[in-house]
Formats: sequence, C-alpha cells, structure tokens
Amino acid sequence: MKRYTLLLSFLLLCVLCTKAQTAKKFTINLTDGGKSNVVCFLPEKPSGKAVVCVPGGGYSMLANSHEGTMWSDWFNQKGISFFVVNYRLPNGDRTLPISDVENTFRIVRDSAKVWNINPHDVGIMGFSAGGHLSSVISTQSEFDVRPDFTILFYPVISMDERISHKWSCINFLGEEGHKDPELVRQYSTQNSVRRHLTPPAVIIMANDDRLVPPVTNGIQYYSAMRNQGNECSMFIYPTGDHGFGINTSFKYHDQMLNDLGNWLDNRQTPKPNAIRVACVGNSITDGHGIDVATQHGYPALLQNNLGDGYWVKNFGLSGRTMLNNGDIPYMKELAWRDALAFKPDVVVIKLGTNDSKPQNWKYKEEFKHDLQQMLTALRPDLAQPVTKKKGKKSAPAPNTNPKIYLCTPIHALKTSWDINDQIISNEIIPIQKEVAQEFGLEIIDLNTLFGSDPANYLDDGIHPNENGVKKMADLIYQAIK
Repeated sequence: MKRYTLLLSFLLLCVLCTKAQTAKKFTINLTDGGKSNVVCFLPEKPSGKAVVCVPGGGYSMLANSHEGTMWSDWFNQKGISFFVVNYRLPNGDRTLPISDVENTFRIVRDSAKVWNINPHDVGIMGFSAGGHLSSVISTQSEFDVRPDFTILFYPVISMDERISHKWSCINFLGEEGHKDPELVRQYSTQNSVRRHLTPPAVIIMANDDRLVPPVTNGIQYYSAMRNQGNECSMFIYPTGDHGFGINTSFKYHDQMLNDLGNWLDNRQTPKPNAIRVACVGNSITDGHGIDVATQHGYPALLQNNLGDGYWVKNFGLSGRTMLNNGDIPYMKELAWRDALAFKPDVVVIKLGTNDSKPQNWKYKEEFKHDLQQMLTALRPDLAQPVTKKKGKKSAPAPNTNPKIYLCTPIHALKTSWDINDQIISNEIIPIQKEVAQEFGLEIIDLNTLFGSDPANYLDDGIHPNENGVKKMADLIYQAIK
C-alpha cells in the first residue's frame, strides 16, 4: 500500500511539473475609475509569446468568460502570457474600444522585459465583434500597437449590415455612421489588409454559423490576405454555429485546440535581440509577379540566407517613387512610417526605377534632395554629410543610426510602364553614387552585379522572376555579411 501511495504521488508530481499553470494574475485599469481594464495571466514557465484577448458581444456587452478568462489556463500551460481586455463599449464612438486595445498593447510591450515576453511576439485574439475589433487593430493601427499575429474566431469583418451582424455594425459605427458608405467601407476590414504589413492570421469558424455569415466575413478576410500574398490559415468546422469559444460542448473542441496550438507552435518568431533589416523599395522589393511574395520575394529569401540572428521585414510598395512629387511617393505611405517605427539596424533601399518615368523625371532636380531627406530621416546624424575615408569600413550602427545600403536599380530591359533604362543608368545612378559618397554609405551596385540576362526577368523586362529574386537576395546577403 505504501509503495502504491508513493507511486501515485510521483505520478501526480510529474503531471504538475509538466503542466505549467498561472504564476500570477492581476488587473490593470486602462481608464480612470476602471471603466475598462485588462486582466493579466502570467505563466509559470514563459515561452516569450503573449496573446491579447478581445471578447465578443456584438459591441453591446462582453462575453469575457468563454471568450476571455476561461482561455487563460490553456495559454498559460503553453507558456503564453494572456491578457483579457474588458474594453469600453462604443455606443457609436469607435475610438473607445480601439484605444483600450491599443493601450493594452503598449502596456504589454512596455512591460515585456519584466514579464518575460518577447515584444515582437505579441498577438491578438478576438471573437465575433471582438474579432472585428481585432481585425481593425491588425489592419489600421500604427506599427507600435499592431499585433505580430492575429487569431480570429467567427469574426465580424464586414460593416455592411446586410451581409454581417446588424447590431455589431450599428453599435460600432453609430446610428448615423452605419449609413455612411465610406465609413462602412473603411471599417469593413477586408478592405484594409496590406501586403507585408498586415500580420499573419488564423481564422476559426463553423460552417453553420447563422449569426455572422462566414462567406461574407471571415472568408473575405482570408481572401484579402491570400490575394495580398500574406500568411493566413483558416479552419472551418462542419457544425458549431456561433459563439462556441472554449466551451467543451463544441463538438470539435479538442480538434480546434490542437489546430490552434499547432499554428502557434509553428510560427517563426524573431529573437528579441535579432538584427533588424528593413527592405525599402518599389515593386521589385514588394515582389511583383512572385506568388505569395511574403514568403518567396527577395526579402524572404534574404531572411533565409541570414538566419534567425536577423529579422528581415519587407516594406516594399509597388509603383512608388523616391521623388516626393512623383505620381506615388514612397515617403507618403504607411510602409515608410512602419519602416521608421521598426527601428532597423540595417536598411536596404532600392528605389529609383519608377522615378525614370516621364511624369516623374520632370522633377529630376529634386531627386537628390528627396534621397537625402530619406537618409536623414533614417539617420539624423547624416544631416551633416561626411566624405567616406578610403580604406575604412564603418562599424555596425545601433538601431537609432542604422547601417544603410543604397542599391542601384537593376536594368530595365523593356520600356514597360514608360520606365527608361537610359535615365536609370545615366542620370539616377550617378546621383545615388554621389549622395552615397557624400554621406559615407555603401552602394550595392545591383545594376552591374545583377546584369541584364533575360533569364532572370519576368516577361515585362522590369521585374525579377524567381531566379532573379534569388540572385538579388544572394547579392544583398553578401554585402550585409
């Protein structure tokens, strides 16, 4: 009997040791008087990952148990810090819930070191109307409060009450706002998904959801993500209707947790101290013509080359110009604000191709100034140009003064979109080299190194194909390493 008791105690101890629980639970008020707060659950064995949970309730109440606090054990057992936001209901003022969730992200990232959290691995999880709010934060909030990944359960995505949940639309936009076509379009978040900038997502729904139609909501978000080439997964279970949350009565409860757990476990997460590399550029950086460019464009291949000691992000945007008076100036875009907020250690700039178009190059006298403006925004110390001394290499700069590589544009083999190779070679590149010399920056002369072999180009003669992006990634890798 004594032997049996000892064995039972040992087995119980093993179970307790392998099942990490919540180490600390506390609540932080987000507003004076506690009208909104966040309930924090920190695990015994933190993995560094964190999830900010946004319960549903049609923007009229909060279902913060089965779509909130009841999830804490599951996440904490996986070493994931968990935060449930009891946000203020909008009653037509959408800024209230948005600001509560954004403030939660600020708190979590500001406290990351104390709470053993990787500030680059903080996701959001939302249910129903909370899924809509989570998708707003994922697509429209600024970089510092945007999540690193998104989990959406049976989300409201559309604000068109004819194809969505009527009262979520009215409560979020207000009695007058829900009749405004522009507001409806703006906050139907499938319209706000941005290539490279919207975080990876997983969407979880039941096929027989009668409250929030999957086809016009969750599937629309998935389609927008896939069309932009962003990472997105979707699990649709045969039955379960709406609002199953973590309830064990959901027929596919165990399968759902297994699917979500595998998705979380297999996410690639940058190390907290990884060297940050920002790839700034036009469609060649963006990955025009490369399917799922987020995973197969040159920045993604550069990430593979550099390894997990680096964190490479793609801030490329098709059609953009260096010229601020160009037809689509890069420095007036969200991607540029994101690139600055990223606080990179290394910046690879590849702009100039679109500047060669006639409607843009008529402002050629401004090209040097606008290039200098971009460089000094990244490195304020460059406001006083310096001449690089021969024979000396600059040491890697801290992220407040990143090391900048200025890439010359590759050849334009054809005049597609009125892009002019002669202007690129004879006018734009000399200006780039002049500025690089004045500021002591390194040039990656892709125009020469990449060459003009049609086998590396798409049929348009402008953009690299899969062979070309691999060659470009290899050339830039060699320069950085």
